[in-house]
Amino acid sequence: MNKKIDADFFRRDVLEAAPDLVGKILVHRLPDGTELRERIAETEAYRGEEDKGCHAAKGRTKRTELLYGESGVIYVYLCYGMHWLMNVITGEKDQPQGLLLRAGKRFDGPAKLTKNMKIDGSFNGVSLRENEEIWFEDDGYRPEIRTAPRVGIDYAGEYWKDIEWRFIDGKE
Repeated sequence: MNKKIDADFFRRDVLEAAPDLVGKILVHRLPDGTELRERIAETEAYRGEEDKGCHAAKGRTKRTELLYGESGVIYVYLCYGMHWLMNVITGEKDQPQGLLLRAGKRFDGPAKLTKNMKIDGSFNGVSLRENEEIWFEDDGYRPEIRTAPRVGIDYAGEYWKDIEWRFIDGKE
């Protein structure tokens, strides 16, 4: 039987939470009761103001304020003015970090994942604590994790774009 993941799962360093979320199942219950489900196949970690790939690299702004808040909160932003990307805040308050849901088993990309799971900007700031609309489940599947450089952050410079903070289900 699948076990709902408690929001405290995210109250640890992103470099622990991001690989551990690979293999878990994202569930979105629609208003009519239909449940959309997708196994997470890939995540990326973004960690602190020093990480030039992290939105918090520019410090606290209206956009990044959620990154400085409580763990277990969804951070959704619009990429290229047309794609919603979903992240979950991790770690301790005032230490901005989060993990990006980069891909699912069926949806190979963060925009395809959110589009097919019907996740948009309305989820920004939603807590995973005791949430009956969106949550993660663990069904016991444990993938082998492989790492790779993060995607689409060439602006961050060589060190930050090449760091292997992308976590991928290696059983693929």
